[in-house]
Amino acid sequence: MKKLLAAAIVMASASAPAFAQDEVRTNFSGPYVAGMIGYDNVRVGATGVGSGHDDGLMYGGVIGYDINLGGAVFGLEGEYADSETKDGVSDVLVPGDFVGLKAGRDLYAGIRIGGEIAPNVMLYGKGGYTNAKVKAVYDDGLVSVSDSDELEGYRLGAGVETTMSGFTTRVEYRYSSYGKYRDTGIDFQRHQVALLVGYRF
Repeated sequence: MKKLLAAAIVMASASAPAFAQDEVRTNFSGPYVAGMIGYDNVRVGATGVGSGHDDGLMYGGVIGYDINLGGAVFGLEGEYADSETKDGVSDVLVPGDFVGLKAGRDLYAGIRIGGEIAPNVMLYGKGGYTNAKVKAVYDDGLVSVSDSDELEGYRLGAGVETTMSGFTTRVEYRYSSYGKYRDTGIDFQRHQVALLVGYRF
């Protein structure tokens, strides 16, 4: 009986550190939410016409979930953003006309793949689907019309993230391409630099 009791004590003592280790939070793992603010550069262009660009402020929020496998991080995330940035080009259909595009809300869903390069520091790349609402205005000097549409495209990006006690901070660059606006031949792209601050649960 004494031998059995001693064996049970030894087994409990050996399993306690492992149990405590399981309770420790793993960096860059689990669900998270974050607020976002940053720089938005919208570029529009048409074949044979040239291009224009404008800068503005973008803002929004992100939710996601990461899995950390020995320092390699794989995650899914979704984002809602908005912007007041707008731009336009001239001489698109006839000399002297003008087409302006104003960026609206932007939805994104994609994946992240990263790696811990130091304690609490991760570098990552990202990519996925993006859907932006755009308002267009056309004016040829005689007629002025406006319309809105949703443009679909892709986003690629990269960034660095730090975390401590569940709080997380990210700085990332993102490039988005939305293809042509309807049948106008005008393409819509954007470059962004974003700061995200959030919390992991």
